[in-house]
Amino acid sequence: MQVLVRDNNVDQALRVLKKKMQREGIFREMKQRKAYEKPSVRKAREKAEAVRRARKQARKTAIREGLIAAPKPKPRFGAGAPRRPGFPSMTPSAPAGGAPAAPAAE
Repeated sequence: MQVLVRDNNVDQALRVLKKKMQREGIFREMKQRKAYEKPSVRKAREKAEAVRRARKQARKTAIREGLIAAPKPKPRFGAGAPRRPGFPSMTPSAPAGGAPAAPAAE
């Protein structure tokens, strides 16, 4: 695995390396190899992973073919909704203090 360091920016190169390692599953494998795994436990884990992969593939195929509805996208912040419930958004839509708004120019 290779990561380029640009302008001596080691922090960004480390972030890129960690992201690549996460994507490749190296952290998961390191965690598994930390302790011995019995062959029976290993077979059960691998079978569960295969079932999970097959279900995910079947779900994606069904969505593509229109048999089931695609999941709703998660709401993104910054689209007018406040970030935290109970806190007003930072975009002022009305003047503070209840003062009447200035009349629109005609």
